[in-house]
Amino acid sequence: MGLIQRAIEQVGIPTVSVSIVREYTEKVKPSRAVYLRWPFGHPFGEPGNVNQQAAVLGKTLEVLSTSTIPGEIVDLGWRWRRETYPEAPWLSAPPRCR
Repeated sequence: MGLIQRAIEQVGIPTVSVSIVREYTEKVKPSRAVYLRWPFGHPFGEPGNVNQQAAVLGKTLEVLSTSTIPGEIVDLGWRWRRETYPEAPWLSAPPRCR
């Protein structure tokens, strides 16, 4: 992923990755990443835990928009199945009609 991220960044598109193996992320050196010490196959959280998944997505997008350090890895420090996540505002908003 890091190689692809760097190529995309070279054309002016910012990127961020979600990592669950910090050692690999450090070796690959993506442009920026968030790290969660969670089980393989669950980078965004538990199946069906929409608030947890939305929290990961929201924090990842926040890092994408605020990180100024090349190669930064932000450790979110969240514990697997032991955190309480607020409901994401966009989940409770009624759908818009066009």
